[in-house]
Amino acid sequence: MPAGPGAARPRVVVKLGGSLITRKREVEKPRPKVLARLASELAGAEGAELVVLHGAGSFGHPGAARFGLARAPTGGRAARERGRGAAIVAAEVRRLHLLVLRALLAAGLAPWSVPLAGVARNRAGRLEHFDAAPFEWALAAGFAPVAFGDVVADTEWGSSILSADTAAVELTRALHPARVVFATDVPGVLEPARARRPSVVAELDDAALARLAPAAGATDVTGGIRAKVAAMLEVARLGADAALISGLTDGALSRAVRGEAVYGSWAHARLR
Repeated sequence: MPAGPGAARPRVVVKLGGSLITRKREVEKPRPKVLARLASELAGAEGAELVVLHGAGSFGHPGAARFGLARAPTGGRAARERGRGAAIVAAEVRRLHLLVLRALLAAGLAPWSVPLAGVARNRAGRLEHFDAAPFEWALAAGFAPVAFGDVVADTEWGSSILSADTAAVELTRALHPARVVFATDVPGVLEPARARRPSVVAELDDAALARLAPAAGATDVTGGIRAKVAAMLEVARLGADAALISGLTDGALSRAVRGEAVYGSWAHARLR
């Protein structure tokens, strides 16, 4: 039900997966119809205060893997090319970001871009500093802040990748949302394939994380499903429900944002 007059709106962080809004096996190939529908679902989820994140998909992962931005520099020519590679990948993900902003605007929302490169810093590929103040300002001003997996400064490597999943954890820590919804191109976290039709893990915990293998995809530079589940469990420890649902199912995203129980994988808040 919509919140009554004067009632505080629940704050919700939504991460649109790169493999959902782009065709990850093709270079810089967006899914405009999917993106438009997801934007409409977010605009239609009245009563929620939204923070939107999105992955890079086919706009960032191939370049990040090619230039080795998720690992330490190797020296020589590779080190000299790293800076140009970082600039190329940063430009690629901003092209996708503009498409996301335009879709949100067309749906009736008021998105406010907050690039992670301006608010975060890594050290040897791991987050060292995160400033949530621009997100807090945007929310207070009535905007929906929008960020994305980005290339950020790195005090040891020069530059490295900061995933939107990591940003979701930091925003949970700073903004205290009611829930964090990860919309992907799969119905949830799948049990390791032992049968023809693997089942979805409905309740995520440390045991479920332990059963997941490390990411093996050549173009996935952000840790794959295992890193995502680890982020979801940390969100739950910080006091918010975390859900991984299919963004390809009509209406699932809007229902999850409104607080309904949607089919998928959930890590329920451990603190209240």
